[in-house]
Amino acid sequence: MIKGIALLLLFQLIGESIVFSSGIPLPGPVVGLVLLFVAMQFCKTMGFSLFSEAETAADGFLANLGLLFVPAGVGIVALWSELQSQAGILLAILVASAIITLAATVWTFIAVQRLIGRE
Repeated sequence: MIKGIALLLLFQLIGESIVFSSGIPLPGPVVGLVLLFVAMQFCKTMGFSLFSEAETAADGFLANLGLLFVPAGVGIVALWSELQSQAGILLAILVASAIITLAATVWTFIAVQRLIGRE
């Protein structure tokens, strides 16, 4: 499991290094995740099993993913009075962002359908 965590952190470090040295406007962990995906697919096609421990570590993280929401929950409870005073604007922002997300998803789906030639 330690080797798997080290491998995941190595790819995050590589992603952070690429972003820092090149200045591309992407988060380093995202670049590292894409590189990890490419490396895993390459090893899968070549028949290597170098990433089995990384998969085990990732499964362990996913099993405990709910713990990552605890700090957000504590923040909500700690700032409840401020949230209540701004409830109207927060609700408006949530509704507007949901509508924008749905519209962007529909437009993307239509664009991809037209791009691949299916109507």
